[in-house]
Amino acid sequence: MQVDRRRTLVRGVAIAAGAFGLVTVAAGSMVLFGPSAVQQRAGDVVAFVVWFNFWAGFSYVAAAVGIWRGQRWGRWLAWGIAGATALNALVFAWIVLRGAAFEPRTVFALTFRAGFWAAIALVLQRLSSR
Repeated sequence: MQVDRRRTLVRGVAIAAGAFGLVTVAAGSMVLFGPSAVQQRAGDVVAFVVWFNFWAGFSYVAAAVGIWRGQRWGRWLAWGIAGATALNALVFAWIVLRGAAFEPRTVFALTFRAGFWAAIALVLQRLSSR
């Protein structure tokens, strides 16, 4: 793959990761610290999932910076985020199976987040091996 094309792809991945991070922090902030109307609309949230996602959003932005700069740690952070999110999803599933109330959209959100970061990590892994 040409260097310019590779750089464009990596930068696109970085922009997507950074935007996802900023949206994640903003959404988490609204659920955690926003008006009661927003918190009520969030429904039956599982608190640790919301807190995890909020703090993970900052890691998303950090990973985006590393990816943009072409740093190896950006790729490893992407793998770490994917793994931590998958672990978070397993703990969430365990809590739900024990009878906790939850929002069904959380299942989709956790699956999407883990898949998004696994895809980023895989793309970066493949690009680095070329």
